Amino acid sequence: MQGASPQKQGAIVLFLILFLSVSSLLAAQDDNNPDVETDWDIYSSDLYVRGDQTFLITLGTVFPLVFVNNGAVMDNKISPPLGGTGLLAYNYYLDSIFFLGGEVGGMFLPTLGRNTIFFISLGARAGMHFIAGRFEFPINLSVGMTWHNYLSLGYYGLYTKFGAGAFFRATSEWSFGITTQFGWYPEWTKDRSRNVDAYFLDTVLSARYHF
Repeated sequence: MQGASPQKQGAIVLFLILFLSVSSLLAAQDDNNPDVETDWDIYSSDLYVRGDQTFLITLGTVFPLVFVNNGAVMDNKISPPLGGTGLLAYNYYLDSIFFLGGEVGGMFLPTLGRNTIFFISLGARAGMHFIAGRFEFPINLSVGMTWHNYLSLGYYGLYTKFGAGAFFRATSEWSFGITTQFGWYPEWTKDRSRNVDAYFLDTVLSARYHF
């Protein structure tokens, strides 16, 4: 820095000090905040904490198992013997294992007369899960109300479902899997001789968003 004025020399020295200080801070910040995906290789049973949430999307098929009228099995008149179903659900984790939430879903079933039975459901859900590496195995119980519609006939009543699934945690935000649920849809009227208990089994592909 020969030939430079003392002011210029001081400015250059100050610039170098500031540059080195900023570089040191940035390097320290990188060390204290490692890349999320690098840490994602570490799994444990307490992967979830209170306040974690998931949003679930499912789509698949539903199979009518049996329709019962006062203890007698009925001919369900559904052909082909399967329909479609979908569900949107929200889960809030109370701790690393247990969660509560809500769901809205629907399903349809074709009949022999080329008509369609529709179900729209709204309910609450609770469950727990088990974790093994990148795999998660949730189980859940749902209870709520459902609206049935067939031609000009309608019904509003109770439903309950028990489900179990297997998911692969692909990233920190997304997991994908398959879920099977057993559902009970009673249709009770003032005329007990016409009461029907319908049982369904659905198998769906599922995607979960974690936040």
